[in-house]
Amino acid sequence: MLLRTIISTATKRGVRGVHDFVRGSTAGGTYKVPLKNPKIVGVYSSRGSREYQEDAAVVESLQLPPKELQSSLKKLENSVQWDPTEAGSNFLAGQVAAFGIFDGHGGKEVSTYLKENLFNEIEQAKSDDIEELVDWTKERHGGYFKRWRGGALSRWTKYASNGSKVSETEREGNEARMTLEERLTLAFLKADKYVLENIEKSRRCGSTASVVLLHSLDSPGQPYWSAKKLSLTVAHCGDTRALLCHQPTGEVIPLTEKHHAEARVEASRLRRMGAELLVSDSFGESRWMGVVENTRGFGDGEWKPSGVTVEPEVTTRVIDGHEHSYLILLTDGLTSLLSDQELVDLIRKSFDPTRAAKTIVHFAEDLGASDNCTAIVVPLAGWGHVGGEDTTKERREWRRRRFGEMNTRMQRM
Repeated sequence: MLLRTIISTATKRGVRGVHDFVRGSTAGGTYKVPLKNPKIVGVYSSRGSREYQEDAAVVESLQLPPKELQSSLKKLENSVQWDPTEAGSNFLAGQVAAFGIFDGHGGKEVSTYLKENLFNEIEQAKSDDIEELVDWTKERHGGYFKRWRGGALSRWTKYASNGSKVSETEREGNEARMTLEERLTLAFLKADKYVLENIEKSRRCGSTASVVLLHSLDSPGQPYWSAKKLSLTVAHCGDTRALLCHQPTGEVIPLTEKHHAEARVEASRLRRMGAELLVSDSFGESRWMGVVENTRGFGDGEWKPSGVTVEPEVTTRVIDGHEHSYLILLTDGLTSLLSDQELVDLIRKSFDPTRAAKTIVHFAEDLGASDNCTAIVVPLAGWGHVGGEDTTKERREWRRRRFGEMNTRMQRM
């Protein structure tokens, strides 16, 4: 029997700055809108035919240092100029809407912990913690990590080359700032350290994660759903998925790549461990060490020495809000059944994000989904006005009819 639930977007509080609302600015002052309003963000889940639910989702608003956000934008390949003093207030300048989706395995403990704590770690990350954390990671895991120098965090460590290392003078004078990529990497590593030290099952229990941060670049600052210009940052590990719908054409823009051993980005990273560690099963699916599907993720302590890492793949782009209709975050119970374009096309006529999230999950159930399925639908300024054609409609309906016919035949047997 299928159990469907609307996942609450509320999580633990008590840390200053993490909110369940966003603020905007008008000529008459500022206003506040709750993020858990189902008309603002749609979050929906099904446990499928399983007896347990290991997916988790969270929607919150963070406060990040405006100068750090400004500095990170300047370091993009196509440098972006943004003045935080024109946002209207320091609060609006540092306001970042955050969306996270987590797909647990081996138990719900890790995905639940991430839902309740990862965004706090992102907000509280401090560069002073980096060197000790990098040393702990190297010593704890060994193996693959013996030659690891901190990845995206290396310039803050003793392993940095002379030209890139942050000097003591810069540290003491508070001149050096973390980039957004460094903040996210540090937060992921810190959360993973807690998981491995405090969750008993974490040697073989773990979770993937896709986190999306939306930051308005308008002057004055506006909520992400009405912003003309947005920075969109993704921090991702595993095979959860983030997709963007292009408003004029209705075409999908993938924001994540699966972190499986045969994927391009992972194959090059893992090659030094030995190609013989990549094993294909009878269905042609490749697994690292013959058992590991996701080569990046939280937990899975048993496989960390062999190259499984929690370091997120972080990307940032600046988008025109009106050129994009919506953002979708999904677990692999959905993406294993539906293509990226099918997922975007399914909700192109939606006007309610919660109904849209339900539509995606229900369609996957119509195709026989047995895994946990979770969808987050985030409307942007182009919401409700998707152009182009629904190119996958006929195929989707054919697949649904075919599964229904097969199911009917099986029931008659």
